[in-house]
Amino acid sequence: MLTKLIVPNKLEPKERKNGDGYFITISGNVGAGKSTFTEIMGNALEFNTSFEKVVGNPYLSDFYEDQSRWSFHLQLYFLSQRFQDQKRIGELNQNHIQDRSIYEDVEIFAKSLHDNKKMSDRDFDTYSELFYCMMTPYLVKPDLMIFLDGSIDTILKRINQRGREMEQKIPNDYWIDLHNRYKNWIKNYTHSPVLVIDIDKVDLIEKPEQVEIITKEIKKILK
Repeated sequence: MLTKLIVPNKLEPKERKNGDGYFITISGNVGAGKSTFTEIMGNALEFNTSFEKVVGNPYLSDFYEDQSRWSFHLQLYFLSQRFQDQKRIGELNQNHIQDRSIYEDVEIFAKSLHDNKKMSDRDFDTYSELFYCMMTPYLVKPDLMIFLDGSIDTILKRINQRGREMEQKIPNDYWIDLHNRYKNWIKNYTHSPVLVIDIDKVDLIEKPEQVEIITKEIKKILK
């Protein structure tokens, strides 16, 4: 199977009004193909798109050189960018697909840095408090989470293939830790239904016929 739908047991149906836009967010480890998936599926669904800001990020290269020194700064930058993006999505109320969810910032990346002693208790507590204060009153929940899942071998291969110099300096243990955290996190995600895409089998560039299959699946879920 290319896809698998997961609907949390305690998920309350989202109240919708005529004219409400659908909001899809994409999650997955570094190298899973979120940006490519967002671009292709955004075109196929005729949804607005937004992408994680990597080019021009003022902290990313420093972070990869010294994670302990720059972890708090990087996470605050991503949180600021993602909050502005998701707030705008809610205000516009149009069909939209987003490259990486805001939930991953605190529940995957910040926790990983904290657990691995690369973010202090003080910084993690401050960051987490800010995150949850921003989340509840201001941000719209997604109608669908699409999780790009696959083997760690596929993730590592893609990271190596795209050849970003700053990523090549990071030990594989870092990517493996994130991979395992994603596996556990998605099991406990409850904000929306989850469509799991098997990236070991799905390649929207090499197998464009899969775009139509996944498009139909997404439309069926949203309706």
